[in-house]
Amino acid sequence: MPNNPTPIVTCKGITKIFGKGDLEVRALDGIDLEIMRGDFATLAGPSGSGKTTLLNMIGALDHPTSGEITFEGQSLNDFSKAELSDLRLHKIGFIFQAYNLVPVLSALENVEFVLQLQQIPKAERQKRATLALHEVGLKGMEHRRPGALSGGQQQRVAIARALVTKPSIVLADEPTANLDSTTTAELVDLMGKLNTGLGITFVIGTHDPRVMKHSKRHIEMIDGKISSDTRS
Repeated sequence: MPNNPTPIVTCKGITKIFGKGDLEVRALDGIDLEIMRGDFATLAGPSGSGKTTLLNMIGALDHPTSGEITFEGQSLNDFSKAELSDLRLHKIGFIFQAYNLVPVLSALENVEFVLQLQQIPKAERQKRATLALHEVGLKGMEHRRPGALSGGQQQRVAIARALVTKPSIVLADEPTANLDSTTTAELVDLMGKLNTGLGITFVIGTHDPRVMKHSKRHIEMIDGKISSDTRS
């Protein structure tokens, strides 16, 4: 982490309530949290603890019922839907448990797709997508479709796609849940190197102790609250 880290995301008094009356569920209950530039943080807790809901808030995928989230100093309360969409496209990388790759596109085309949405010229996006795939260890596999890649290789494509826009932060929700121990270790090592070498900020929602032991910051949640927040 930089010597004088600055917060990318700040959550102040974040509450999220689903349902009404007797069916009301308080998924988040007064969350105060800063994600600092350069963090490699895991967000853990039992099912129903609120970690996925919190990741959705940090990623501007959902709105809190109350409280305020600021992203690089700007309050998301002031953003329109179009501005939030633009923020996600340019500033936030997402990695999902299910990979979410387009099966009819090659690895290169899957990574390129987000750059196409940014209206990056073809030559430039091919260059950046190729470099991103090389950075995650997939040199020579650029033209394979997801069906011709292992689960671990597909997740590497997803990581390359998350990184290719040069986001301020990468959010990963259970990224190793479908992977074996060896592949998990390789991917955690890869994300650690990207954090250390390129300064990329990661927040990883996980149940996996193999992921947690590699994190520099461990945030534990229970019943919609942060129960502990420690750095190694």
